[in-house]
Amino acid sequence: MKLAFVVAAAKNGVIGRNGDLPWRLSTDLKHFKALTLGKPIVMGRRTWDSVGRPLPGRETIVVTRDPHFAASGAHIAHSIDDGLQLAAKQAEQMKADTIMIVGGSHIFAALLERADIIHLTEVDLEPEGDAIFPALDPAKWIETACEAPPRGPNDEANVRFLTYARR
Repeated sequence: MKLAFVVAAAKNGVIGRNGDLPWRLSTDLKHFKALTLGKPIVMGRRTWDSVGRPLPGRETIVVTRDPHFAASGAHIAHSIDDGLQLAAKQAEQMKADTIMIVGGSHIFAALLERADIIHLTEVDLEPEGDAIFPALDPAKWIETACEAPPRGPNDEANVRFLTYARR
């Protein structure tokens, strides 16, 4: 089973601010949906709080240390490893070969050494933020695809869709 990150990061590595995205990018939301549809998605509790609901066509696994946390329509795991085991079972049922890791910064940092693929939306901004995506070591990652879609009418910035594979 492959582990794939799906993340949008500004040029300065910022991925979030005050529990939300520091930009509005309709083009990236469509890209996210295309990548994750039909697959289990794993996220931390803060990311769940910002999304606020399970996403249609995906099985959502929320990782939290809070033993009393409940999220209607989502599966709850109390460790990252438990979350990955639950996601693997969901992937088998969904006939998916990839588990999608969608945030936030703590989950990305904890799983970076285990990820196989990174789908990075590079956002042409440098906002302030409190959630940062870790820098990728070029000795461990190789860019395998790059697409620069046209900026949509509901996009606050230009983006590039980059795909990295572990070397």
